[in-house]
Amino acid sequence: MAGATLIDTVVSLVEPILADLGLELYDCDFAGGTLKVTVDTPTGQDKGVDLEQLALVTRLLGRELDHGEVVTQRYTLEVTSPGLERTLRTPAHFRREVGKDVNVRLRTDIDGRRRLNGTLVAATDSTATVRLLDDVVNGPVDVTVSIADIEKARTVFVWAPTPKPGKPASRSEKSKRAARGGSSHPNASVQPAEVSAV
Repeated sequence: MAGATLIDTVVSLVEPILADLGLELYDCDFAGGTLKVTVDTPTGQDKGVDLEQLALVTRLLGRELDHGEVVTQRYTLEVTSPGLERTLRTPAHFRREVGKDVNVRLRTDIDGRRRLNGTLVAATDSTATVRLLDDVVNGPVDVTVSIADIEKARTVFVWAPTPKPGKPASRSEKSKRAARGGSSHPNASVQPAEVSAV
């Protein structure tokens, strides 16, 4: 079975399972004998996928794959969550993560840059826009790139201590907020699109 057809078949099998569990498909990939299915909670939920849910999806999907003899070669099924730092491969991934800090590596330089580190402020079916803090112009710069020109991209989780209840934010946290132009991301008005990941 060709790779694209295999992925389409797996997606058609796993999506009803995930819908019943209140989960969504984030990504599906088959490489090196590993069928990797990445599942997530719907956009906007505070909690992520737990181990019990991953085990249940693995069991139910494994049964469907074996019953339909979908994969004709030896393979390993891996059902996982995207984690705190998520790989961005598809336009749906980029649209879902608008508002997050990202690290983007380009296939070729754009204006002398091959890496973009900043906030993902917009995404379409073909482009992603990253807001950089540029020292040269002393302010934020938006860089729009074609998703096809991105070699690798992921969200960046910023590890910061949580202030104790009733205590003000630390100086370092205040300076980070000031650098971003306020108490939150500079694109706080931009909302992630509701999409179904494919």
